[in-house]
Amino acid sequence: MTADNEWLKVESLDLEGQGVAHDAEGKVVFIEGALPGEEVQVQVHRRKNNWEQASMTTLRRESSQRVTPRCPHFGSCGGCKLQHLDVGAQVATKQRALEDGLWHLGKVRAERMLRPIEGPSWGYRFRARLSVRHVQKKGRVLVGFHERKSSYVAEMDSCSVLPPQLSALLTPLAGLIGGMDQRDRLPQIEVAVGARVTALVLRHLEPMSATDLARLRDFAAQHGIQWWLQPKGPDTVHPLDPGGTPLDYVLSEFGITMPFKPTDFTQVNHQINEVLVGRALRLLDSQPDERVIDWFCGLGNFTLPIATQAREVIGLEGSEALVARSRENAERNGLASKTRFVARNLFEITPAEVAGYGAADKWLVDPPREGAFALAKAMADLQADPSLAPGYTAPRRIVYVSCNPATLARDAGLLVHQAGYRCTAAGAVNMFPHTAHVESIAVFERAPQ
Repeated sequence: MTADNEWLKVESLDLEGQGVAHDAEGKVVFIEGALPGEEVQVQVHRRKNNWEQASMTTLRRESSQRVTPRCPHFGSCGGCKLQHLDVGAQVATKQRALEDGLWHLGKVRAERMLRPIEGPSWGYRFRARLSVRHVQKKGRVLVGFHERKSSYVAEMDSCSVLPPQLSALLTPLAGLIGGMDQRDRLPQIEVAVGARVTALVLRHLEPMSATDLARLRDFAAQHGIQWWLQPKGPDTVHPLDPGGTPLDYVLSEFGITMPFKPTDFTQVNHQINEVLVGRALRLLDSQPDERVIDWFCGLGNFTLPIATQAREVIGLEGSEALVARSRENAERNGLASKTRFVARNLFEITPAEVAGYGAADKWLVDPPREGAFALAKAMADLQADPSLAPGYTAPRRIVYVSCNPATLARDAGLLVHQAGYRCTAAGAVNMFPHTAHVESIAVFERAPQ
């Protein structure tokens, strides 16, 4: 058991941004706020047989990579975990997390580590979900992220990772909600920044009064934003006043504009997304005579750029609504003739169904956090038993974009050890600076048969 006066040497950071140390008895201690190389004393909050969770109380030896957090709310607000760590060191830590995960979970080593993709460290968060709470004891409305490890809303009047125009709206938004008739029935505001307009989605639990709607319109006119309303689930989202400037983002390298709704999944960091799409397509290296499949295609973030290079692209996604939106985006960008979109539950796909979409020269795989286990398992099964799909030819190259290093490592293990691929390259993507979130990209090449 770790004693309060025991000095611990911090060895590394875990995927949650906590320092990792061992106490005198060899038990692992996860330490909030501690950095590798530091010597600290801690207060333990949770004890288990094999590990303890603690927070730092005293710092004796400080890391050279420790910096002063820019945001005055860091530590209380749960939006960021690593503002006290130099940005360059954050990127290096995420790259190591990717390498360690591939090896320890998948027993895979990339033949080449790609240079990490980096971008703006501040003001990058173009998507956010802000909680709204009328706190009677404080006599005010709070708008912001949750407090760290709490359901309470943090008291904040600025946010350094939101774009400056959004950060400046936190206090005016609190004032607006505080003066509304339904201030106790408005639990959240979702934020989406497009290339030409910023949209705010107000979740409301009861029908809005005419007076409150007028207040929203006045606020929109004063601050140059667009209000959307969400009375129930995400499918009920609609603009307060139809006919305004549509939300979109641009993939300038490929001449593509991507319209989206404020509740659609799009990358939080549009600048990094542009760089990521460019790198993914260079790694994929699609040729004019090639056929490509984009698994988990979403709105076509990768599908449409690939279609500017390949002969044909099939985009698969689990939602009929998303598939319809992808088709619309392809038509708007003049790529309908080179694309085909199919709705399919990709978490339950079988080897025969994979083969049923036909042979493709290359694949792009961009799954959610759950990863692409069923797809990787199907490839392993096809390799083990070709009779499952006679005549099927596996793709020569797979570019896998991941938002979870653990599921990437699991799927990489299947592809390398059972499906006949080599991991030729991998690298981290710093999509979320100052958080412990690790985005990554990996390339798999079909081994000679």
